[in-house]
Amino acid sequence: MKPQYERVTIPDGCSVRVYRRQIAQIPFEWHHHPEYELTLTMNSRGRRFVGDHIGEYACDDLVLVPPDMPHTWASSESPIANEPQVAIVVWFSGDWVRRVADCCPEFAPLRSLLRRAAPGLHFSEGATAAMRSRVPALLDGAPRTRLAAVLDTLAALAEAQAQPLASPTAHGGVAPGTAVDAERLNRVLDLLDRRFAEPLRIAELCAVANLSERSLHRYFVRHVGESVGRYLSRLRIAYATRQLTDTAWPVAVIAAKAGFPNLANFNRQFLAARGMTPGAWRRCFETQGQVPSSGLSPGVETRPTSLEKDLRTPHPSGVKDTIGKLSSID
Repeated sequence: MKPQYERVTIPDGCSVRVYRRQIAQIPFEWHHHPEYELTLTMNSRGRRFVGDHIGEYACDDLVLVPPDMPHTWASSESPIANEPQVAIVVWFSGDWVRRVADCCPEFAPLRSLLRRAAPGLHFSEGATAAMRSRVPALLDGAPRTRLAAVLDTLAALAEAQAQPLASPTAHGGVAPGTAVDAERLNRVLDLLDRRFAEPLRIAELCAVANLSERSLHRYFVRHVGESVGRYLSRLRIAYATRQLTDTAWPVAVIAAKAGFPNLANFNRQFLAARGMTPGAWRRCFETQGQVPSSGLSPGVETRPTSLEKDLRTPHPSGVKDTIGKLSSID
């Protein structure tokens, strides 16, 4: 079975992403992503799939999955009836860990943790209990508190006993065809991230991905969880939000720099995304020293959209929807 590519985004102002999933039963969702994933599964019993490893798990299960290795959990029951099954997931990049290890000798052992994690690691009961004790900090509303808990957890795991999961032949990650798909999508995302303020056309994105308009739309909705136009609009709104609090530029200037030549359109989209107008957002920051947290970045209860079932089906209007959205904000 070909694994699904999951688009994991690290929130603005954060080094890692933490997610708490609470669900009646964990479904089989064979997927991969370029980030490391540390997952603590609680109140759940079933089967664990990591690369070519298939094993049983129960209750508290702590696993570190390396980049681009297909994986999933599939539960069969909840040991504590009538309570949800819970997964605490931490995503982080290998480059970030290596930078931390380079500048902070206290975290030098993290390099060995990344090397050991190549086949995926299943940690001992002691390490699992230690991470469970840090769950309140991992789920704290303050990004700095979450970061400290993640660093403490990784440092402890670097010295903890763990069992390798996948065989050496599975260390290479995903199948070549899947890697090509991910590379195509990453080229499009890179172009959007670099040139979001420009009047981009769908033909440029198709050329970068070497895909037709219809195929590009299907790829994007399936893997990112939204249309190209909606993703581009979110990039522009995020940029404008930062400038409203970091600069004294007039709102019209910020709108233009963000890629919205029409100020009224910018105001409508900002209001829809943030729940208040750009001017109100700025005044809130100036008077209260902070801005509302809603809409700025995903919280610990927010799952990356690329694996949500209801977002995998392309919009019925197909490519026209994508082109229309792009045209409306150019």
